[in-house]
Amino acid sequence: MRRLTAALVLLAVTGPPALGQAPYRVSWGDAVSVVAAGVAVLIPEATKLPKAAPSCGSIAPCDPASLPSIDRVALHTFSGSAGTASTALLAGLIGFAGVASFEGATPAQRRGHVAVFANSLAWTFAATEWMKVIVRRKRPVLYTAGGAAAAGDPNSQRSFPSGHASVAFAAATTYLVMAQREGLPHRGRNAALLYVGALGVSALRVSAGKHFPTDVLGGAALGTGIGWLVAKVHPTQP
Repeated sequence: MRRLTAALVLLAVTGPPALGQAPYRVSWGDAVSVVAAGVAVLIPEATKLPKAAPSCGSIAPCDPASLPSIDRVALHTFSGSAGTASTALLAGLIGFAGVASFEGATPAQRRGHVAVFANSLAWTFAATEWMKVIVRRKRPVLYTAGGAAAAGDPNSQRSFPSGHASVAFAAATTYLVMAQREGLPHRGRNAALLYVGALGVSALRVSAGKHFPTDVLGGAALGTGIGWLVAKVHPTQP
């Protein structure tokens, strides 16, 4: 593992310059943007949003018949280890996206990639957290016998969209847009691996009983949209 890590770092540092357009510009505005997104992420948790109790689940489980048929399968796939695995896979995916974006890039391009990734992931996370608060969709646990115990936790009403899925697809899409824009090597292979990883993260969230299938679909759409937009509109060097 240490040899593989060293090889990847060496490849990122010594790879040939990428061909393409001007590098992304890095400025203090990027730091302000990322910090603002971070503050936005913290507010729902710090203020325990949403405040209202769930409409069901506090006394008896919510009725599974009220769910779309595609989501009912999530009530039968709980896995205690899948949640941990999804977080580990997401961390690996983000790391791989960052290393892959350095391959064949110039130092100026690498700095720009860091800025774009930071903005993309931070604002994806912030948008996801606020959508959870606004939508207030109940998590799968409220449809089980454990619903009464979970009902007092505001997080039990933050099911849609899936944050893991949104961040995973944002990382994959941001990489793809940057790699295509700057002609980075192996971009097709790397993008395919990242999207397969994002699908794996999403499947594990459903298996863990943390989200419904439509939650991860919503997260995938949100992350893809923000990842594409940030990589497209971020300023470039003159």
